Amino acid sequence: MIRTTFVFFALAVALVAQGGLSPWRQGFQTQKAAQDPDYEKGLRALDARQWDQAIAAFNATAENRSALADAALYWKAYAEMRSGRYDRALEAISDLRSDFPSSKWAKDAQALEVEVQGQTGAPVNPASQNDDELKLLALNSLMQSDPAQAVPILQKLLAGNNSEKVKERALFVLMQNSSPDARKILSDLARNSSNPGLQMKAIRYMGMMGGQDSLRELASIYKSSSDSHLKRAILQSYMQSGARDFLLNAARTEQDPELRRDAIRQLALTGGQDELWQLYQGSPMEEKKTILQSMFLGGNSQRLVEVARSEKDPTLRVAAIKSLGLMGSNGRGDVLVSIYRSDSNPEVRNAVLNSLFLQQNGKALVDLARSERDPEMKKKIIEKMALVHSKEVTDYMMELLK
Repeated sequence: MIRTTFVFFALAVALVAQGGLSPWRQGFQTQKAAQDPDYEKGLRALDARQWDQAIAAFNATAENRSALADAALYWKAYAEMRSGRYDRALEAISDLRSDFPSSKWAKDAQALEVEVQGQTGAPVNPASQNDDELKLLALNSLMQSDPAQAVPILQKLLAGNNSEKVKERALFVLMQNSSPDARKILSDLARNSSNPGLQMKAIRYMGMMGGQDSLRELASIYKSSSDSHLKRAILQSYMQSGARDFLLNAARTEQDPELRRDAIRQLALTGGQDELWQLYQGSPMEEKKTILQSMFLGGNSQRLVEVARSEKDPTLRVAAIKSLGLMGSNGRGDVLVSIYRSDSNPEVRNAVLNSLFLQQNGKALVDLARSERDPEMKKKIIEKMALVHSKEVTDYMMELLK
C-alpha cells in the first residue's frame, strides 16, 4: 500500500489546488465505507478540505471499533497533519500502530509519519529507514531541511549499500544543494568509475546545474580521462547547459575524430552557428563535412547557401546542398534551382535534385524539367517528380501524357 500513499500525496496536492479530491475518494470508497456513515462523512469532509469535520467523523469510526477503524485512524492522522496539528497526527499514527499492529494501513502510516516529521522541521534520517520507499520519502523531506545537516546524510546514503533507486534520488537531492560540500561530493562521484551508472548521472546533473564552477570541473574531468564513453557524456552535459565555449574547445583540441565530430554535433544543438562557422574555417575536409551536416540543426541556411554557391571543393558543396534539403521548406529551393543551372558538376546537380525531392518541392522540379535540354538529366528530374505530390507536378505529368 505504500505506493498508494505516494500516488495519493501527488494527486492530493494537484486536486486540492483545484478544490476537490473526488477522484482520490472514489479509489477508497468501498462497500464497507458505505456501511459506516461516520467513515463516509469523513471522506466527504476530506473532499471538501474540512479537516475538523473529517477528524471528528474518523474519530467516531475509530472509537466504535468498526471494521474500518484502522483506516479511520490513518485518515484522522492525515487530516490532523493537513490542519497543522502535527502532534495529534503523530498520536493517531501511534494509536494505529498499537491498536492494529498487523493492519494493512501500518506501512502507509509509517510513510505518513515521515511526512509529518518533515513538516515539523525534524525529518527522519533516510539512512535509518529499512524500506526503500520510506527512504525516498525521507529524502523528499530533506529537500526542505537545513542543507548543512542534509549533506552528510546524503553522502552516507551514496556511500552505503543502498539500492540504486535510493542513490539516484539522493544524487538528485544533492544536486539542489549549492553548498561547497555538496558540489565536492557531486564532483567526486563524477570522477569515480566504480559505479558507472551513478557516475553518468552525476555528470548529467553537473551539466544541468550549469555555472562556471561545474563546467570547469567537467572540463577538468574531460581533460584527464581517456574513456570515450565518459567524454561523450560530458559533451552531452555541455550541450544541456549551453556551454558553447567548452564544446568549441573540445571540437578544436580533441584527438579522437569521433569525439570531435560529436562535439560539433552537440555544438550545433546549442544553436552555436557562429562558433560552427569559426570552426569550419580551419577544419580538415572530413570535419568540414560534419559541420555542414550539423548546420541544418540550427536552421543556418545562410551559411549553407554561401558554401553551396562559393565553396571550391565540390564535395563540400554537395554536403551543404544535402543539408539544405534536410531543412524542408526553409532550405531555399530558389537557391538550389539557381545552383543547378549554374553548376556543371554532375554530383552537385544530382545533389540538388535529391534535396528538392526531400523538400517535396514540386514547383522547382517542374521548372527544371521544363528548361532541361539533356534527355538523361530530364529523365532523372521526372523520376524524382514522380514521387512528389503537388499540383504543379500533376499538371506537368498530364502535359506529358497528352
